[in-house]
Amino acid sequence: MAVAFAAVSIQIKEVFKRNGLLILSVLSVIIGCSLGFFLRTKHLSEQEIKYFQFPGELLMRMLKMLILPLVVSSLMSGLAALDAKASSRLGLITIAYYLWTTFVAVIIGIIMVSIIHPGGAAQKESIDDSGKPIMSSADALLDLIRNMFPSNLVQATFQQYRTKIVPIVVTVKVAGSEAVTRMPLIYGIQADNDSEIIQNISLDITPPPEIIYKSGPGSSDGMNVLGIVIFSATMGIMLGRMGKNGMPLVSFCQCLNESVMKIVAVATCYFPLGIVFLIAGKILEMDDPTAIGKKLGFYAITVVCGLVVHGLFVLPMLYLFITKKNPIVYIRGILQALLIALATSSSSATLPITFKCLLENNHIDRRIARFVLPVGATINMDGTALYEAVAAIFIAQVNNYELDFGQIITVSITATAASIGAAGIPQAGLVTMVIVLTSVGLPTDDITLIIAVDWALDRFRTMINVLGDALAAGIMAHICRKNFTQENDEVPLICETKPTSINQIMSYQRNGCTNDANKADKQIYAVTIDGTHNVQMELALGTKKDHCTIEMDELETKV
Repeated sequence: MAVAFAAVSIQIKEVFKRNGLLILSVLSVIIGCSLGFFLRTKHLSEQEIKYFQFPGELLMRMLKMLILPLVVSSLMSGLAALDAKASSRLGLITIAYYLWTTFVAVIIGIIMVSIIHPGGAAQKESIDDSGKPIMSSADALLDLIRNMFPSNLVQATFQQYRTKIVPIVVTVKVAGSEAVTRMPLIYGIQADNDSEIIQNISLDITPPPEIIYKSGPGSSDGMNVLGIVIFSATMGIMLGRMGKNGMPLVSFCQCLNESVMKIVAVATCYFPLGIVFLIAGKILEMDDPTAIGKKLGFYAITVVCGLVVHGLFVLPMLYLFITKKNPIVYIRGILQALLIALATSSSSATLPITFKCLLENNHIDRRIARFVLPVGATINMDGTALYEAVAAIFIAQVNNYELDFGQIITVSITATAASIGAAGIPQAGLVTMVIVLTSVGLPTDDITLIIAVDWALDRFRTMINVLGDALAAGIMAHICRKNFTQENDEVPLICETKPTSINQIMSYQRNGCTNDANKADKQIYAVTIDGTHNVQMELALGTKKDHCTIEMDELETKV
């Protein structure tokens, strides 16, 4: 009995040792939800809620601090380590896969909202926001293209371009002879006390001024991740083509990437505490849950059902079909990243944790992860695309506006394109939803209908975005495994091959497998074969990976 109890305790300790941080994160989510709903009964003031959210705010600031160095270093070092053929093939397959899964997510959202029809149960509030200027879809699309090529890289680290709409009052000057005489209106108001006294009041009514809106250059707070990704990817490809001249900068980026991952490993100790206050603080900020549930309950259920179908069925089945591996085991390795995505609702802020999970738990090739994850955090927004398609058709149902088949196709295409431009920050989908609504002529003011539940749905769709990025890295590692295996095995070890001929050694030499003969800490062994060829074996000492160099008639090959 004692032996069995000791064995069970040892197994429990091993489980906690391997998955301790994951278990603490799950408990943090549960404690945060419970604490948030409990404190709602205490009716805290806004200032008290702000103080309560401070530990969660620190977690967000830690993660956002690591986004810029991680994206730049991972893309530049990852693409520089690939040759032109491998990088182009990996890039084309990755982008095609991202666009395909995003379009599939949109189709799933359209099917779910057509079946459930949540717009029939919703009530449209009489809120007049017609005076508020709304950005046109053309301006939003042009802003996306402008952000791909930032004019100032330093500014792109904390701001992104956004068209600013300025109201201008038009004053019409009329000549004196052409002026229209306006007769004043005279009203007689009778006094309260004495009925015989009547006061005459003259009222001159002026027509309202004409206001037009003009667009001009502006900016909004938030990192321009899309522009930084484009620049870093281009720089990485160019460094790879520069060869030895670009190695100092590549080495710097590799060291920077490793140091950022070390910082992430240290920062994970704070995650459980930060998650508790982050989730509890958001629950304290939300409005009355019962009133929101009556108006937007079916809408929230529709979005969640679509995300569940896409994230738990479509993407894992796609991973199983391509890689022939168990997707459950793979997803179990990234649960920590999914919980951070649930707490932060930012795919960019979750990027350091996703790197850590893929490299340590799922053992994805570092070069593939350095390219696939930053690009995915920028353009792969499956959950956001599904959410925008559902929201657009939901608003059409609320307004009793029937969409024909052509308009539904337009919604699917524009939702796919708009999700690419959605920044990896909380509630960025509300900005790009303007493109989807204006493409089919729906009122953009009705975006205010879904703001009440957007903060909660944003967390679930961020989880699907992160899950899609991680599964894409696994699929790309499987598809491109031959390219990377060939790169690693250009020169086979002598002990793993058949007897090597002189021609084979000369072919290895022509492939660039050379070694510096003047390095210190080496021991040279000279052997004469057949009395004609002088073979020198050189063993490097003081290094972690031993290697030998064979010189044969001034021919040197590193193994």
